[in-house]
Amino acid sequence: MAQVLDEGRFDPALRRLIGVVLLGGIMGILDGSMVAVGVDTLAARFDAALSTIGWVSTGYLLALTVAIPVTTWAVDRFGARRLWLAGLGAFLAASLASGLAWNVSTLIVFRVLQGLAAGLLDPLVLTLLARAAGPRRAGRVMGLMGMVLSAGPVLGLIVGGAVLTHLSWRWMFLINLPIGAVALVGALRVIPRDTPTGEAPRTRLDIVGVALLGPGFATAVLALSQAADRTTVAAWQVLLPLAAAVALLAGYAVHALRPAAARRTPPLIDLRLFTSGGFSASVTIMMLVGLAMFANLFVLPLYYQQQHGRGPLASGLLVAPFAVAAIVGMPLAGRLSDRLGARRLVRAGALVAAVGEFAFTRVGAHTAEVWPGLAAFVVGLGLSFVGAPTMGSLYRTLPPASVPQGSSVLYILNQFGAAIGIAVVTLILATVGDGTGVAGFHGVYWFALATIAIILTAGLFLPGHPQPAPRSAAEPATESAALAATEPGAVSEPLAVRARQ
Repeated sequence: MAQVLDEGRFDPALRRLIGVVLLGGIMGILDGSMVAVGVDTLAARFDAALSTIGWVSTGYLLALTVAIPVTTWAVDRFGARRLWLAGLGAFLAASLASGLAWNVSTLIVFRVLQGLAAGLLDPLVLTLLARAAGPRRAGRVMGLMGMVLSAGPVLGLIVGGAVLTHLSWRWMFLINLPIGAVALVGALRVIPRDTPTGEAPRTRLDIVGVALLGPGFATAVLALSQAADRTTVAAWQVLLPLAAAVALLAGYAVHALRPAAARRTPPLIDLRLFTSGGFSASVTIMMLVGLAMFANLFVLPLYYQQQHGRGPLASGLLVAPFAVAAIVGMPLAGRLSDRLGARRLVRAGALVAAVGEFAFTRVGAHTAEVWPGLAAFVVGLGLSFVGAPTMGSLYRTLPPASVPQGSSVLYILNQFGAAIGIAVVTLILATVGDGTGVAGFHGVYWFALATIAIILTAGLFLPGHPQPAPRSAAEPATESAALAATEPGAVSEPLAVRARQ
């Protein structure tokens, strides 16, 4: 990580902040993958059905989805630094409790609390990094964030396999404690203090928005999870939460689009953000990236386990080329996007990823493992040149005051895309078959290829060459000075003026 930051030529203060924030943000990503590979172990340990153990992951994901929108308001109300420290402390406490759980019910409850804390941390990672870097370095910094988002789940598969092979299942959660302690101490030292001027009134929480938006997305995720568990969308367990999700999200849209005079508080997420073509294209592409990425990460370990007889640790290691590609490609793509813009890089990356997905459709039961490994590297590299420039483009088009809302929208839709991907993959594997299982895998990769084709089209709506934002006289001249101006209501001027649309 240090070498990557040095190559990006960041100011030392900004390098330290990026490292500390990414260290805190990676814990939830690792946890998600580790729990995924530990489902069988947890079922045996607690003598519970797989459907019950599934709530260890589902409960976490639902709680995370509910909490994310509230972060937008909480950043303005309490400040990013205090919210980050509170989120880290809560996540560590919930991780300790999860590691000490004495039955499956308590484990699910503690994982829900962990998900609520992660819902504060995940969008805050993007907010802190975007504010500290400013529009001129948005692509470079988002490249590092994208590297964590892409490589983290694969690393979680590997670490989870190692933990379950050599240690107790409790270490899937307790491993967060040393990582989080370092991140907490680092955050106390490098994240700037909140310095409100006292001039701006404190924004009241949009209670109606909280009651509609978070639960709306959470019930949509629940519907997708139930569809994956039951391998059908026709069951009432799927249709009921799906109908509730549509009703809740439609209700939020009506509420948020009411005239300002008819509302007592500003909406939790301002839907007028979507009137910007660049913003809409960016968050749509990131949702599709989440869909394609998790479809690949979900099915590839299954391929190695079912077709080659590999165990959890070996199958995780065989997925590593995907993570290596992200580590190599994301920072490079981010730096290039600061100079070239997003449109050309995203379209080129989508074409590369499409080649890799097509190669997967040619893989059979007896294909040498080097070929799917090479295809995974190609897909990971292509998606790297989609994800990093897209995130950088998003933060170049947002005014500083809208960064928290943009971060929440991006992260919600990215997670929603991941949930869609896993549900569709499960349905394809359950319904498409030729007796060997290979046809199901091919169906998944054709689905991923279609997703990338949509990304290729959506890339046309991204901004082209980035327009340099003029530096105001009051804007900090160096990154070190800029770090003091990253908080809402800070005494200094914002880090950068709004980038041109």
